[in-house]
Amino acid sequence: MRILSFGEILWDVYPDDKCIGGAPLNFAVHFCKLGGHSYMASAIGEDDLGKQAIQKLKSWNVNTDYVNVDKQLQTGQCIVKLDEKGIPTYNLLRNVAYDHIECRAENEQFDALYFGTLSLRDSDNLISLKNLLKNNLFKEVFVDVNIRPPFYSKDSILFALDNATIIKISDEELPILLKTVYGDLSDGKNAFSLLSESFHNLKMIILTMGEKGSVAYDCKNTQKYEMRAKKVTVVSTVGAGDSFSAAFMYSYLSGKNIEECLREASELSAFVVSQKDAIPE
Repeated sequence: MRILSFGEILWDVYPDDKCIGGAPLNFAVHFCKLGGHSYMASAIGEDDLGKQAIQKLKSWNVNTDYVNVDKQLQTGQCIVKLDEKGIPTYNLLRNVAYDHIECRAENEQFDALYFGTLSLRDSDNLISLKNLLKNNLFKEVFVDVNIRPPFYSKDSILFALDNATIIKISDEELPILLKTVYGDLSDGKNAFSLLSESFHNLKMIILTMGEKGSVAYDCKNTQKYEMRAKKVTVVSTVGAGDSFSAAFMYSYLSGKNIEECLREASELSAFVVSQKDAIPE
């Protein structure tokens, strides 16, 4: 199974440490660790962080043929500062390399395309994604609706929903999405029915709810599947949603039923939250 993961490669930079991340990168690595073939479509700067990012991806066996090196812009960073109480603030730098991804994969065939809404904050990436989707290279298009204010708009959300066959969204982000797309018209209406009736390419809507578990809605058969979260001691939630997405897609593309896909996604994400790193061994 081959997936193309489009979007940000970035480093979370702390006062005394740094770690690589970005939802598309985390997704690609977890998919690869599960046994699939991951191709990363992104951009890095011609700097030390960019070189380290490529080394990391290659160590995880993620294909980097579609990772461009930008000679003008720096590799993506999120600067994390801690106050005297240890409470973090985040500065997600703008106009970095991953905001300008060029991906020429016209001759490749993939089982799925993955992208998140954060990667749509710049018009260059929107153009690149439109070109990829125009060539119809993908059996499935998985969209992680990762709403990060102020890095989203109604147009970017609508583009994602129009092109997705499967979306994943958290219970915290769902009300923001509905408000953005429908305004007050969504009040009191079933979100699953509303979205599936509005966006005809959608096959599946996945809602993650943290310790309350997850739900998958089969748009074609109007059937809902629920899965309880596995109880674990939470160490860090960073990357848990990305591991959930990767496990679900790996199982889904393997032909497993929706309940099995949810179960395996829940098990992997439970393991990840019990570990310090977003991509644990």
